[in-house]
Amino acid sequence: MSNDMHSKTISELAIGLRNGDFSSEELTRSYLDRINASQERLNAFITVTDEQAMKQAQAADQRITAGDSGILTGIPIAHKDIFCTDGVRTSCGSKMLDPFIAPYDAKVIENFQNDGAVMLGKTNMDEFAMGSSNETSFYGAVKNPWALDAVPGGSSGGSAAAVAARIAPGATGTDTGGSIRQPAALCGITGIKPTYGRVSRYGMIAYASSLDQAGPMAASAEDCAMMLQVMAGFDKRDSTSSERDVPDYSADLSKDLSGMKIGLPKEYFGEGLDGDVAKVIETAIDEYKKLGAEVVEISLPNTHMAVPTYYVVAPAECSSNLSRMDGVRFGHRCEDPKDLEDLYKRSRGEGFGTEVKRRILIGAYALSSGYYDAYYLKAQRVRNLISEDFKQAFEKVDLIMGPTTPTPAFNLGEKSDDPLAMYLADIYTIAVNLAGLPGMSLPAGFVNDRPIGLQLIGNYFEESRLLNAGYKFQQATDWHQKIPGEFA
Repeated sequence: MSNDMHSKTISELAIGLRNGDFSSEELTRSYLDRINASQERLNAFITVTDEQAMKQAQAADQRITAGDSGILTGIPIAHKDIFCTDGVRTSCGSKMLDPFIAPYDAKVIENFQNDGAVMLGKTNMDEFAMGSSNETSFYGAVKNPWALDAVPGGSSGGSAAAVAARIAPGATGTDTGGSIRQPAALCGITGIKPTYGRVSRYGMIAYASSLDQAGPMAASAEDCAMMLQVMAGFDKRDSTSSERDVPDYSADLSKDLSGMKIGLPKEYFGEGLDGDVAKVIETAIDEYKKLGAEVVEISLPNTHMAVPTYYVVAPAECSSNLSRMDGVRFGHRCEDPKDLEDLYKRSRGEGFGTEVKRRILIGAYALSSGYYDAYYLKAQRVRNLISEDFKQAFEKVDLIMGPTTPTPAFNLGEKSDDPLAMYLADIYTIAVNLAGLPGMSLPAGFVNDRPIGLQLIGNYFEESRLLNAGYKFQQATDWHQKIPGEFA
């Protein structure tokens, strides 16, 4: 088998498997070798499931031979370690869940397995998905394949780094405030956060239940369309799951963009945006004009409220969701507790990291009597205003575009002692989660050899339009084909 397999996209690998150019066993073994060779430098995985992967690859080869293959049969995929996976450690990047072996599969894992995809392992992540840099993981920071002294972004940093270094052709991520799009941008790959409710949250360990959404991360929009096809759909076990039919996401990829109206929010191009990043984004927007799209300036006046709103709503929901991690029902249990109170205090104190504790405390405070109305209720009202901004904008435009992040990837440790600076890394992504809209990040260029992402925001359930716009851009540019030198 040729040595350049890792540079092929999921769609190219799928064709190769069907044509018998190589087997899933050969393909899976080559990716496992790449993972094991890079783990020390990148730290992208928490658990590598070698044995299980090879068994699944054998089964996939049999399905392909029998002519019974799905979209991703035989394709190796990595999963963020937030999805429960039967018989495999599911840690959420936390000491609290380090010993936890999930007794069942999340719906997302189930869907990939039913389709015949191969699981390479579970990727590293910010603890309980709380962080913007993948430095809060109990298993250590993930490194950015483009610059090993830089962060890959978070919380799905392990998945983003794995795809960028081509040690996995595709990976799952979750996005609560930008955690698919922001690491996709900083690692130079494509990532899409679907509409809230499009992908089941069953078996996905909850951070903030009204914001969390799973989505695909891959080199290209075409690959993300294939993955989303497998991930999306109604699930009766998730009460927030949408019953809307799933369209064929690959069907409209090459649709002409002429006449498409793109809105550029003036709030995304003001103070705080790095000048060099702005130039990259403007060049990308010019590309869309060449493709026939019309560009207009719009306003999302409540954008400045997105970060403070999010950091009331998300911690409030996290403090509630993580209350079950108490050393009794779930999670790490301290040694020799004196009494029940000591058991709770020490188990949670030892099991959770600093950032998670910070958010639990903020959330518990915001929900406490006397403060609920002042903080949580007010935040939910502002959240409605933010949604209304988008609603009005989509009456005038088809898509909204802007930067995914205000700067290129920052260095490891640079913002660790400054939580507020870290929180502002998600300034352009958070509002999309508060409104429940679909959002996507595409590789659009480089600043100082570090990748820059262009963000696309669509109206509810318009993932096909996002994927179409992403695909056409990638037909006209080659940023998504760039591989970090060390991993080429």
